[in-house]
Amino acid sequence: MKKITLGSTGITSVQNGFGALPIQRASMDEAIKILRRAYEGGITFFDTARAYSDSEEKLGNALSDVRNDIFIATKTMAKNTEDMKRQLETSLKLLKTDHIDIYQFHCVDRCYAPGDGTGMYELMEDLKRQGIIKHIGITAHKIGIAEEIIESGLYETLQFPFSYLSGERELALADKCKEKNMGYIAMKALAGGLITNSRLAYAFIGQYDNVMPIWGIQRESEMEEWLSFMTDTPVMNDEIKAAVEADKKEFSADFCRGCGYCMPCPMGIQINNCARMSLMLRRAPSKAWLSEQWQNNMKQIESCVNCGQCKSKCPYELDTPKLLRDNYEDYKKVLAGEVSV
Repeated sequence: MKKITLGSTGITSVQNGFGALPIQRASMDEAIKILRRAYEGGITFFDTARAYSDSEEKLGNALSDVRNDIFIATKTMAKNTEDMKRQLETSLKLLKTDHIDIYQFHCVDRCYAPGDGTGMYELMEDLKRQGIIKHIGITAHKIGIAEEIIESGLYETLQFPFSYLSGERELALADKCKEKNMGYIAMKALAGGLITNSRLAYAFIGQYDNVMPIWGIQRESEMEEWLSFMTDTPVMNDEIKAAVEADKKEFSADFCRGCGYCMPCPMGIQINNCARMSLMLRRAPSKAWLSEQWQNNMKQIESCVNCGQCKSKCPYELDTPKLLRDNYEDYKKVLAGEVSV
């Protein structure tokens, strides 16, 4: 498996990173076992966040003894410098380390810059001078914000959703980062679970020599699948290209990625799955989606009061209420046998 370097950071690792968001859902023992297996299998880049409940703690417990052999990226959602200092202190303690390789502003709605009045970027610079953080990174979900971040020249890495279901404008971010010698970390490389063939997903990203995918892993079987690519690395060929193109035809730019930033709904609607139920029924077919529980969850859409909160919070600027209604209508047709899946 090839290695990549994240732009000007000089961080070089196999193009097979570990996304530690899902290990929140594993027990401590299970998470430690998965993380150790990742390291022993050759993975050296691990991405987590202060917002991922006990993910940092699990990472610290699993890998603190090999800290000098790995790279850790974590994130802060703080909106002021005092909260940022507190969150960093907590992250360092839980990760059992004295430094963070890449410290990232998390899911930003603005490009923090020197002199903007927040002091946030200046704090990042100070922390870097002290050696507490090695590199300054940022994560975003809105394409316009991501483009502004790249053009600013202020950040050493950008983390953004990136998969073969991404639009052309989104895919262009990787090339723009390369031009700026900026590291690119790809989140949601499986499009929130809508991409079900890992070989296709990896072969697509493998075409980019500056993109680090961080695969979300929470089960040992998933870990073994990604580790198998260390020796049997998928590469783009005519067969895979045809399969990717067939998948892309099913999607438009307005599909729900299931990120959950729209939650919670004041009416209790489980938006992050309900707004993409049509896709889940067809791409991840399971009778579980038609269970009484999910029928009740989908019926909850009828209680939508069109308050607009979900739409205003969607990082992809989707018309979420419309997506919910459209998915509910399709769901009812599937239940009635009018549409097969």
